[in-house]
Amino acid sequence: MSAGTLARVLTDDAMPVARRDSPSAAYRAYLASEFLALFFGVVAAFAMLAGGVSPVPFLVVLGVAGVAYLLRVGEFDRRDLWRASAVRTHLPSILGLWAVACVVAVAGVAVFLPGDLFSLPREEPVTWAIVAVGYPVLSVYPQELIFRAFLFRRYRPVFGSGAGMIVASAAAFGFAHIIFGNLFAVLATTAGGVLFAWRYARTRSLLAVSIEHGLYGVLLFTVGLGRFVYHGAG
Repeated sequence: MSAGTLARVLTDDAMPVARRDSPSAAYRAYLASEFLALFFGVVAAFAMLAGGVSPVPFLVVLGVAGVAYLLRVGEFDRRDLWRASAVRTHLPSILGLWAVACVVAVAGVAVFLPGDLFSLPREEPVTWAIVAVGYPVLSVYPQELIFRAFLFRRYRPVFGSGAGMIVASAAAFGFAHIIFGNLFAVLATTAGGVLFAWRYARTRSLLAVSIEHGLYGVLLFTVGLGRFVYHGAG
């Protein structure tokens, strides 16, 4: 994201409330173009020009920029950045789906990639521990700030707040993983993106969706699929 584009994004919501609530067709077209440029054009350029570079520093910077934008938007509910109360309500559902995913993931790796089963914790336990602790903080929460909180708020005039937004969020999230250079990463994270976007739409809690996202990420690293979604895991 260029400095000029970031500045426009951060200041654009200073427009009158009436325009935000009833955006013109031209403004919606502008937002749609911006969405495509930021979440597809910039990501494609990064994948081509910065192959093998960790995205984590960029995620942290963009996450901070996303918070700055959201805090400037008057109608944004700041409780959405955490909302711990939603975790208690949705934790059974989160853990239930994750338990099913654990069984499927272990079985799938055992059948199709038996040599990789639990390879990271077996062969590089220190790296695995660092990833398991650092990934949710340095990668997951910034991603949720960008692909859920920021995207849901910024592009609501284009995609609405229902299924269209969930699809847009999941598509952008999945496409971002082309930086890892394999189809599995894109397909798996697109599916995950649908779940995370749906969860955020239901809870409006970045804490709840970050917990869910983190569980699936650590599962991939643990079970032997981390090399598909992490430059340092294989």
